Amino acid sequence: MIKRENLFIDLLIGAFTIIFIGLSLNFFLKKENPSPEVNNNIETKKELKPLFGYSQENHHFDKLKILPNQFLADILETYVFSYSEIAKLEESAKNVFSVRHLRAGKNLTFIAQDSCSNPFCMIYQPDPFRYIKYNLLDSMQVEIIENEFTIEMDTLVGEIKSSLWASMIDNGHKATLIDKMEDAFASKVDFYYTQKGDRYKLIYEKRIIDGEFISYGNILAAYYQNDQGRHYSIYYENDKYEGFYDFEGRPTKGNFLRAPVKYSRISSRFNRNRFHPIKKRRIPHLGTDYAASHGTPIHSVADGVIELASYTKNNGKYVKIKHGKTYKTQYLHMSKFAKGIRKGKSVKQGQTIGYVGSTGLATGPHVCFRFWKNGKQINHLRENFPPAKPMSEDEMPLFESIRDSMIIELTRGEVQLISNPAT
Repeated sequence: MIKRENLFIDLLIGAFTIIFIGLSLNFFLKKENPSPEVNNNIETKKELKPLFGYSQENHHFDKLKILPNQFLADILETYVFSYSEIAKLEESAKNVFSVRHLRAGKNLTFIAQDSCSNPFCMIYQPDPFRYIKYNLLDSMQVEIIENEFTIEMDTLVGEIKSSLWASMIDNGHKATLIDKMEDAFASKVDFYYTQKGDRYKLIYEKRIIDGEFISYGNILAAYYQNDQGRHYSIYYENDKYEGFYDFEGRPTKGNFLRAPVKYSRISSRFNRNRFHPIKKRRIPHLGTDYAASHGTPIHSVADGVIELASYTKNNGKYVKIKHGKTYKTQYLHMSKFAKGIRKGKSVKQGQTIGYVGSTGLATGPHVCFRFWKNGKQINHLRENFPPAKPMSEDEMPLFESIRDSMIIELTRGEVQLISNPAT
């Protein structure tokens, strides 16, 4: 009995030993040769997207920033291009995108077959929506290539607490959207009189490239509520009409704009008994001062013909424009005139005629805006200008269908917006 028990124990120990050795070998074999299932989970190298249409794996890219006062010839000489080749490139580019338009601070990207080769192509990107391709081979061909972008529709709801600008920034938007909003309402809403509690809503486009927001597109519809009522602006476009229209189909851009500058504030109003800050005596101020940053564009508030583009000791550089038989406007203290602005030149509403400065008698950068009616200076902010003509009756049914669909979107989730608009 004792011998049989010892034999059974020996057999049991031997079996366990064999099993242990087998499991150990299996573990080490798996470690040395992972299964296909494990291999599938190993992260692979991400494939790089083509850059300017060229494979990043098969080409060499060299990026250089253009320095102030640096000429293209100075850059190309480092790549052993001759003067005759550079001159040929400049000539080919002249009627497409001249090399004179290359700006300091922007990048030039040179593309070669490898790091040892001379570049065969130079890329300049003036903005996110296009790039210029300069072929550096024998043909020296130059072409403008448009980047593809998508358009997405979005909405913005806001309420004024201190200013429209602050409200936009607090909502995570850029000041350029204010510019578009001012264009949408133009003569209908005076944004220099925004008050706490004013409310607004916008339906607008966003331009997207590779999933990244690039810029704002058109405002499609807008709503603004202030103490004067409710205002709507609808974008409408076809073969006959293009622009923003109110609820009744009238252009929101009337015969005169509310102000000659954007992103500004009124620093001094029309006042016949104002104390002059420089001359230290009471002198009537027969204009409205709009304070803005130096170099801000100044726009003509209406179509007209330039009577004067001149300089005087008090007015500094100024432009005076005649608008038909009844009205004239004047813009003082400019830093400089816009290109082509001179006596006798016709200008359009909204056209840039100069830039904000402090020439003449001025304590800081601003434009003093003056307004004449029948030869007498008046406060333009109190003038009731005749409304613009509405679109034709046969156009109204189509406009109303677009307007009503946009009103539904504007009022969605905003019960207080559904009442009648301001007239």
